[in-house]
Amino acid sequence: MSSMGSAAEARAILYPYQRRWIDDQSRFKIGMFSRQTGKTYTSTLEIAEDMVKAEVEKRRVRWVILSRGERQAREAMEEGLKVHLRAYGAAFESLESDFHLADATSCKSLEVVMAHGSRVTALPANPDTARGFSANVFLDEFAFHADSRKIWAALFPVVSRNGLKLRVVSTPNGKGNKFYDLMTSAETAGWSKHVVDIYQAVADGLPRDVEALRAALNDPDAWAQEYELQWLDEASAWLSYDLINTVEHERAGIAQNYAGGPCYVGVDIGRRHDLFVIWVLEEVGDVLWTREIITRRGASFAEQDSLLDDVFRRYRVLRCCMDQTGMGEKPVEDARRRHGSGRVEGVLFTSSSKLALATVGKQAFEDRRLRIPQGDEALRSDLHKLQKVASPTGAPRFVADSDSGGHADRAWACFLAVNAATGPAVVLPDHAVPSGPARGGLGRFTDPDAAFMPYTYRRMF
Repeated sequence: MSSMGSAAEARAILYPYQRRWIDDQSRFKIGMFSRQTGKTYTSTLEIAEDMVKAEVEKRRVRWVILSRGERQAREAMEEGLKVHLRAYGAAFESLESDFHLADATSCKSLEVVMAHGSRVTALPANPDTARGFSANVFLDEFAFHADSRKIWAALFPVVSRNGLKLRVVSTPNGKGNKFYDLMTSAETAGWSKHVVDIYQAVADGLPRDVEALRAALNDPDAWAQEYELQWLDEASAWLSYDLINTVEHERAGIAQNYAGGPCYVGVDIGRRHDLFVIWVLEEVGDVLWTREIITRRGASFAEQDSLLDDVFRRYRVLRCCMDQTGMGEKPVEDARRRHGSGRVEGVLFTSSSKLALATVGKQAFEDRRLRIPQGDEALRSDLHKLQKVASPTGAPRFVADSDSGGHADRAWACFLAVNAATGPAVVLPDHAVPSGPARGGLGRFTDPDAAFMPYTYRRMF
């Protein structure tokens, strides 16, 4: 079968909105498409056609596909580009290697190379991968790329300077990313823009039962954003800014306001890329007051141990819940040895345990039984970036874009601290006496003698 015949057959099965996208040969092109409309499939078909055409004309083309993660990059190659090239009868070689990033970590680089030298590389999106190539670029699901603005800053100067093509495709993901900027700002006034919601796709022939889809999703906000393409900043945020606002207080987050009451601690372990976070809550009446949030990036385990020991020294800690996942095994083991297994609990992060932690944490926000520092933008952003999404199996899971502010590390430390306050009653040992900030102010524990007595505390949840 000839390449021209294969091309005609490939185009014959496309829906009108897909053909409009492929036929548009604008240098800079951006598309906002509903879920389940085949946007990656269509975009990789355009790349395959470009490669086959270049092969016929005895020239080379270079493309880079930047996806939100390694799995998505592999899917773009295996379920998109390679499928199209095989349909064209094109001969190609598949390669796989390690791509080394600036922080000495590596990711998988997937390549397809045709006989005449045309090449496509697929990588997880990262500022390092974005600046490492001079090639035509396809940004797949760009609204979901971590650090999308940094990726753009590294990528666009290379593409624009060298006369290369750029394809940007995504479903909306709130307003806090570069995809939103590109779709709505004057920056891209001269670009070709395509917008296809679920209704347009179905009108063009896509076989989908809209009402069945809506009922199955059972989430009005997610439907509005992912299928109707509305810009909903709060569509998938687990903690909305309005909810965060309700628990902010100017007296929260000040260690000197510690009133001598029982405290609960959450620890999110981070060593290299993510933050190490200790969140200290004090129970005052029926409210959990944030007394201190300690954050460190790149702290050694010895420093992390020292910081936690200092918290136990300065606060009357009844219970501490620590992230035990992966590198957290040893810190938890060591903390239990130093402070007692009855006061330190390791929590393994799984889909189910994260859902339980996040649910308990959100309930504390909704019931206004929590107080957090007021006006801390890094904290607000970290709490807000946590999103609940559906996995490919339909099970709920939590994701958060990683950026310079963290990976929702503060949110998980907060949830761990709230979880510490939900466990069984604890008898504080005689020797566990805080020596830090003086009691007083908001607390009810004003008897200096009582502060040094073992007691059993009944949890408020």
